[in-house]
Amino acid sequence: RDGDTATEQLQASLPAVVSVTDQSGEARYPSFKGIMAAKKKPVESLDLEDLELDADEVGLAGAWTAVDSATERPARTAGTIVKDEGEGGKQLAEFLAGQKFI
Repeated sequence: RDGDTATEQLQASLPAVVSVTDQSGEARYPSFKGIMAAKKKPVESLDLEDLELDADEVGLAGAWTAVDSATERPARTAGTIVKDEGEGGKQLAEFLAGQKFI
């Protein structure tokens, strides 16, 4: 995971549960120099025989898990506006307690 000052890598034995945030898919754009250097690099293609694998060990047939369902995050709804007329702190505390944040 990327922090403000460092990148941390973790290892876990399988099976493991992993979660990601909406920031995990942020694109990293290459520099012009990197693009030009990539054009000169050879591309090597490997097939299952090169990797000494059977077809039933890879892909959907070889998967240990299956995704039953996935849902998108619901659209954001309008928030609650509290006008502080001396009771703002109390209303905020009640809201947070109602959402089980405190």
